[in-house]
Amino acid sequence: MIFSNGHFLIALIAAITLSTLLLLKLPRFAIHIDLVDHPDERKQHNGKVPLIGGIAMFSAFSFSALFLDVPLGQLRGLFAGAMLLVIVGVLDDLHELTSVARFIAQILAAILMAEWGEVRLVDLGWISPSGELVQLNWWSSLLTIFAAVGIINAVNMMDGIDGLAGSISLVAVLSMAILAWHQGGAGSMQLLLLLSAVIMVFLFFNRHPASNTNNAEKNTGRQRVFMGDAGSMFLGFILVWFFIQLSQDSPSDSSRVMAPVTALWIFLVPLFDTVAQMFRRILQGKSPFSADRKHIHHILLDRGHSKRDTLRILLSIAIAAAVIGITADISGFSQAFMFYLFLFLFVIYFTTVCYGTQVYRWMTETFRG
Repeated sequence: MIFSNGHFLIALIAAITLSTLLLLKLPRFAIHIDLVDHPDERKQHNGKVPLIGGIAMFSAFSFSALFLDVPLGQLRGLFAGAMLLVIVGVLDDLHELTSVARFIAQILAAILMAEWGEVRLVDLGWISPSGELVQLNWWSSLLTIFAAVGIINAVNMMDGIDGLAGSISLVAVLSMAILAWHQGGAGSMQLLLLLSAVIMVFLFFNRHPASNTNNAEKNTGRQRVFMGDAGSMFLGFILVWFFIQLSQDSPSDSSRVMAPVTALWIFLVPLFDTVAQMFRRILQGKSPFSADRKHIHHILLDRGHSKRDTLRILLSIAIAAAVIGITADISGFSQAFMFYLFLFLFVIYFTTVCYGTQVYRWMTETFRG
């Protein structure tokens, strides 16, 4: 049993303790150097909120992983890429870097993952209509970088209401931990459980104290924090690392922990939202990376749902999709069927979100006519 493993228990205690200490002690320093999120027309929180969640999660995860009885040499690319993105994320939170600078950092992190960590997409699984393996050949490196940049930004785009990006990431991490446990991947499972622990500690500090007043924060002994760009890029990078590592064959592990298509299902909500918004902006003649309030959480908020209800709705969808993906993977269900079902659901989602109002108006006018 994993919880009888002394190395893992020490690592878990270290992860929880260090992340808690950092989230308790860093806010004052963050306020001093203005590493805070200011409210504006797009950000409707109260007061200055320290952006130190990413620093705390990365530091606690990296330190606690040293206690595990697993070979860490192959993870150098993971820690190097994550550190690069956390540093760039902190600079972005402080000085608001250009999108070009952020993309360069994300591409460099993806190169570290593929070349140093040797974690890259080699195939897409057995998703062809004939059920054959879709190999990438010379497209491998390019699609690995594309996937890394896409998932990093998908997590960032989910960071629009309290707890959403962290909770969605937690669902994906725990889903992969379950699959790693099922396939006997003890090392990956332990790392994923450490990551889930530091995310849960962050989510505790991310939520409102008993009251929104400063006195309440003093009474509860904690300051509310946000993950910032450092946190969203860290989580996005580490997710794509494990998505690829666990879904590809490697010389050291000839068995896959999960099919590549399963990653789509356990990351369904961010993928649907990000790809739909990029398509929508392109169709409107805008940059696919322009900021607006048209993401799924914004739509639910504009429809009258509270932030808490919006979080519950999207988290419920994410959990349901992950359960479907895990069940199909474990039962050996057709990867091709799961892939095309995923695409079919995306088409429905895209049409509903982007054109639902126009379709409803057209149907109403048609039937009335």
